[in-house]
Amino acid sequence: QLLLVESGGGSVQTGDSLRLSCVASGGTFSSYAMGWFCQAPGKEREFVGYIWSGGTTEYADSVKGRFTLSRDNPKNTSYLQLNSLKPEDTAVYFCAAAYGRGHFLLPRQYDSWGQGTQVTVSS
Repeated sequence: QLLLVESGGGSVQTGDSLRLSCVASGGTFSSYAMGWFCQAPGKEREFVGYIWSGGTTEYADSVKGRFTLSRDNPKNTSYLQLNSLKPEDTAVYFCAAAYGRGHFLLPRQYDSWGQGTQVTVSS
């Protein structure tokens, strides 16, 4: 399992942007797909997207065209760029790691989780 630490959350206004980072340690980062999920108060954790080691990505329909995943394997870091933010994007955002390549859409498919970073979007 990897140790994951997110950062970059904050309070912004509608239409603003944020970049979240997730730094991994304790394993071979390039062996893992990195996923991102969000969880709003009273709701279940929802899939945002994932990125394979080689850069292949898959996104939830709700964020396509607004959010972008990237990663820097030598720096053991995954990034989630959030653009055109809306109040409904308000949530705690978590990064997670899943070994190998697959369609990692569900939280139970991931082995490691970060502590989360809060994103709050006001209108």
